[in-house]
Amino acid sequence: MPNNILEGKRVLITEADVFMGAMFCEVFAEHGAIVVASTIPLVDPRAPSAVVAAAGHIDVLVANLAVPAPTTAAVDVTDCEWRDAFAAMVDPLPRLVRAVLPQMIARRSGKILVIGSASALRGMKRTSTYSAARGAQLAYVQAIGVEVAAHNIQVNAIAQNFVDNPTYFPAQVQANPRFQERLRREVPLGRLVAAREDAEFAAYLCSTHADCFVGQVFPVCGGWAVR
Repeated sequence: MPNNILEGKRVLITEADVFMGAMFCEVFAEHGAIVVASTIPLVDPRAPSAVVAAAGHIDVLVANLAVPAPTTAAVDVTDCEWRDAFAAMVDPLPRLVRAVLPQMIARRSGKILVIGSASALRGMKRTSTYSAARGAQLAYVQAIGVEVAAHNIQVNAIAQNFVDNPTYFPAQVQANPRFQERLRREVPLGRLVAAREDAEFAAYLCSTHADCFVGQVFPVCGGWAVR
């Protein structure tokens, strides 16, 4: 893939110090983007609009949102756990979109990419809170994707799992023999997707080469979500 596919594009990456943020910042810059890396938490209802306002001109919004995944049995999930997951991963999305869409609509150009999870595509035990929040993200992307397509704005999502990142697969997890066995057993690829592999695909989706994708969810999970 050419190294200049994002040449001159101003890309806002949210919560750039967690999940896929660091690698996305690196790879997007390599492709010529002017990266605005925000590390401001977005739970406060006022934070998303403030982050967008501070960034100024935005050609691409990468909504990188994550929390450590709860592993609570469904019968034990508390209202607090449920609300906290949605407050961190779901509620910021419409706030970010409301803040950034007006300038994109005015220019008739823009891309929004949500970095979600394949846990919303395949059932997993003891992940009801996390999977529900991630599922809400993907449903939102599909709805607004078709809504704003007429303005030449493309909204899509990556639904990932078993991708190397420090939030969900830190070094101590990867070194655990039980986890290594799980990879061999559950993931057809037989390994984690490299962070750079994921980021390169994200860069493509945020480039003009991917203008034809509207409201789509792309699993990046080494075949884990394929049945």
